[in-house]
Amino acid sequence: MSMTRRQFGIAATALLATTGAVDLASAGTARAVTAAATLPVTIPALQQWTAGSGAYSFGAGTRIVIDSSFAGQLTGEAAVFAADLQTATGITVPQVTAPAGSAGAGDIVLTLGSGDTGLGSEGYTLTIAPVLTVQARAAAGVFYGTRTVLQLLRQASTIPGGTARDMPTHAERGLMVDVGRKYFSVTWLQNQIKDMAYAKMNYLHLHFSDNLGFRLESATHPEIVSAQHYTKQQITDLINLAASYHVTIVPEIDMPGHMDTILAAHPELKLVAQDGTTPDGSNIDLSNPASYTLMKDLITEFMPLFPAPYWHLGADEYGVTYSNYPQLQAYAQQQYGSNATPKDVYYGFVRWADAIVRGGGKTMRMWNDGIRAGDGTIPVAAGITVDYWYNYGLSPQQLMDAGHPVNNGSWTPTYYVLGGATPDTTYMYEQWNPGIFQGNVTVTHPEQVLGSKIHVWCDNPGAQTEAQVAGGIFAPLRVLGQKTWGSPDPVTTYAAYQPIIAATGHMPGWPVDVAAGDLALNKPTTASSTETSNFPAANATDGSYGTRWSSLYTDPQWLQVDLGAPCSITAAKLSWETAYAKAYQLQVSDDATTWTTLYSTTSGAGGVENLTGLTGAGRYVRMNGTQRATSWGYSLWEFEVYGSPDLALGRPATASSVESGIASLGPSFAVDGNAATRWSSDYADPQWLQVDLGASRTVTAVKLVWERAYAKAYQIQVSDDASTWTTIYATTNGPGSTEYLTALRGTGRYVRMYGTQRATQWGYSLWELEVYGS
Repeated sequence: MSMTRRQFGIAATALLATTGAVDLASAGTARAVTAAATLPVTIPALQQWTAGSGAYSFGAGTRIVIDSSFAGQLTGEAAVFAADLQTATGITVPQVTAPAGSAGAGDIVLTLGSGDTGLGSEGYTLTIAPVLTVQARAAAGVFYGTRTVLQLLRQASTIPGGTARDMPTHAERGLMVDVGRKYFSVTWLQNQIKDMAYAKMNYLHLHFSDNLGFRLESATHPEIVSAQHYTKQQITDLINLAASYHVTIVPEIDMPGHMDTILAAHPELKLVAQDGTTPDGSNIDLSNPASYTLMKDLITEFMPLFPAPYWHLGADEYGVTYSNYPQLQAYAQQQYGSNATPKDVYYGFVRWADAIVRGGGKTMRMWNDGIRAGDGTIPVAAGITVDYWYNYGLSPQQLMDAGHPVNNGSWTPTYYVLGGATPDTTYMYEQWNPGIFQGNVTVTHPEQVLGSKIHVWCDNPGAQTEAQVAGGIFAPLRVLGQKTWGSPDPVTTYAAYQPIIAATGHMPGWPVDVAAGDLALNKPTTASSTETSNFPAANATDGSYGTRWSSLYTDPQWLQVDLGAPCSITAAKLSWETAYAKAYQLQVSDDATTWTTLYSTTSGAGGVENLTGLTGAGRYVRMNGTQRATSWGYSLWEFEVYGSPDLALGRPATASSVESGIASLGPSFAVDGNAATRWSSDYADPQWLQVDLGASRTVTAVKLVWERAYAKAYQIQVSDDASTWTTIYATTNGPGSTEYLTALRGTGRYVRMYGTQRATQWGYSLWELEVYGS
């Protein structure tokens, strides 16, 4: 289910990361220091920021102004930006082509023409003033500037003035997905592309084949294609979408190892040992000419489908025991001379494939583990890009010295293995950078490393759902985005980085798993404890069944959400992880101090618990766990709350009188959502307080929060004209304090409390009058 529209300016004030001095960085230049400033909260952090005066405000009158000097180059970027703004705000932002100087307050200008060569092709400058301007040397830079604007507007509709200069230090910032072992839906991939781009990541590596599947429609070899696969039209559409978000899709068809699915349809090409067995069943026989025919068919069929400048061969883990296969030794000597070693069959294959890829106008890529020293006579051609994932064979520095561009794909900390290892985000944020490879190996010039990727490997495809994978990689992708952009870290610790991740969130329109109307969705959430920083409280209200909050292993523990305003609570849904609550209460509060229990159990069943028929109201809702069902803590994938907001909140209110004419006791203070302000009447009967809901509404509940001067006898009444009233509740024995009146039935634009008998010598005094319904 898709997320309901989220308005900009959800926070009263934008979250700010304060630094004593902003440490500035750009590729190939020394770091510099500017004056102290408040750094706007973005992921990745800005390279350079200078605070200024004034501010920019987004509103219904905002336009996207495409500088007419560069209209032909920026139309696509403007269209994507406008669509994202509409998704996020519900406001249709017009796109106009005009001279940049014609823009007015509230407009956003997109322009090229920067003479700043240090920005490269992906950098940009951002000027935040009454007119907001994004300028770059190329369209990609303008696009990334719009991602920064989206993140800032997500936090507040008004952005403090200043100027930014921002550019990446690493060219490749990405994600690899093993769709060969686990089929991921096209929609899932589309959302990942948009979400990557939102964090300024630009590289999507799709591993299309492995032991559990071959996922591309094939005209030359339909016999190898898995039932769940991508058609060529789906791939073309995906590539076009990615291009509009400046993401390059790089394909990998893994060979000569990991070919189980292909070889299942061609058993005659399996590598057979001298005893007649196939102990290395994923490997193709590189001594068989027919093997090369099949592999060339696949490379040449699919290479034109992908416009990316790269073709990924895989070439990993062809881990044969060569002594078991004398035909490989014989083939090597036949092809490469009497001094050739059995491993030369592998190196010769790499050279053969590289020639095909170069002939197609592309650069070949491969994993590093097969490239070793002293085990063959055929060198791997310089210029082949190497994705370094583990410390086998040549070191990263040796590979770079041999002329290979290197991407840091080290297992630690970039591997996300279903049913296995996951990235250590604390280490990644606090200690790691793309110049640190597996085993803490470094290189002489880390700035020359291409970049890095998060790698989703689906060794156990059933271990997680699509939603759980998306949730699991959300934070690691943000940390990797920060590290590969190369800007100074905005805070010191990963724990302190978590609020920045929450503040910037997902891209506009990110789908959520929860039903429409979840009052807790993306609301501020706190907890008594967290197991680790990987399981923060906010995970339980982010709309994803793939992320979770987890507590320490003790009783009691609680999870609390601030709905932002009083709400009537009619239902809740708790989606428990394995560590669930045997005994807990669902509670509400107006002040997060005094709690009222709406539901209680001592025999919780875990799983998904739908609690319906609840009766209560409050601004805060919490799950208060008192007994764990396991030896672990309490863990919720999602905590959902349903009901309706206070219809009276902030609406015009009038009253029969105000105590002694004191302005601070006026009627508006009973509908302001502040439990510390109140309306108070004169000391006489009768008296009334009335609120205008703005339109006729069906009233089902009313909450009265009395001060000590309460009503013994009163009615709750509704009206369409504030003249003729219908009573929907009456009492002559009011108890004071907090009264929550439910099961009411009435319709009207106006609602009033009509007091006929005071309980004290004073007047009538209400901290809050809340009205609920539809």
